[in-house]
Amino acid sequence: MAETKDQRVHLRVAASDHELFRTAAAAANESLSEFLVESGRERAERLLADRTRFVLSPTQWRRFTAALDRPPREIPELVELFRRPRPE
Repeated sequence: MAETKDQRVHLRVAASDHELFRTAAAAANESLSEFLVESGRERAERLLADRTRFVLSPTQWRRFTAALDRPPREIPELVELFRRPRPE
């Protein structure tokens, strides 16, 4: 089911950019809105991908999961920090 489109984005662009977007949208057989939304979504996903996903080789994956499986080590500075009362 398609998500309801109930939000608006208003843009001011140079005439040359507007013509470029319209030409590209026509070449993609999309409306200007469809083209701009899809292009923006693709760029946003690419930009955020390295902050939300990472790829590991099999060796890196084994090391990563082994590190997660090890019991936590106590860090005295953190223990002290968490013992302090919360600032008001």
